[in-house]
Amino acid sequence: MRIHALKTLKNFWVNYPDSEPNLRYWYGKIESNNYSTPQSVVADFKDADYVGNERVVFNICRNKYRLVAAFNYDFQLCFVKFIGTHKEYDKINVKTIEHSS
Repeated sequence: MRIHALKTLKNFWVNYPDSEPNLRYWYGKIESNNYSTPQSVVADFKDADYVGNERVVFNICRNKYRLVAAFNYDFQLCFVKFIGTHKEYDKINVKTIEHSS
């Protein structure tokens, strides 16, 4: 599966260095697999939750950070829509948030 955007993850881990190993792991695991449904993603990430609108929320660093990704299963694409602290996550609408570059 192709992921958009590694740069977003790198920018985040510059500010939160403790997130780097977990984000690299997440990236590698998504990139090396093909997923056909939200349930297949959640089955591969025990702490992930499907929230609708083809989006999955991932807990990073034992729920210290949250990553929201949208998936296009037909084209095997994953789009990072949000990465932030748990406190920042609590302020967003997970089903509509769009990453701003």
